[in-house]
Amino acid sequence: MRSFLRPAALIAAFAGLCAYATIMLRGPQGLEALREKHREIEKLEERNADLRRELQEKQARIERLKHDADAQELEIRKRLKMQREGDTQFVLPDQPTRSDSGPAN
Repeated sequence: MRSFLRPAALIAAFAGLCAYATIMLRGPQGLEALREKHREIEKLEERNADLRRELQEKQARIERLKHDADAQELEIRKRLKMQREGDTQFVLPDQPTRSDSGPAN
């Protein structure tokens, strides 16, 4: 009798372990949640890389403005909407937006 109980107990324990593993892997914290976390990590890494690239571009622009007088003058003229004597300025009308081009009722 004792020799029969030991393998039966091992089989029951193994079956219980398999059932628990199956429930945990298919449950709300299982493999699908793990895949979703990996997708989220990839998106965040891409966003982080984009932000790093933007930061490098802005730092390069700042360095260019620090050391290049022509770039400084151009930026000042653009922000203050100033012109040099003899420059010609063209003012274009605003382009209609899609909501403006609809039929008027």
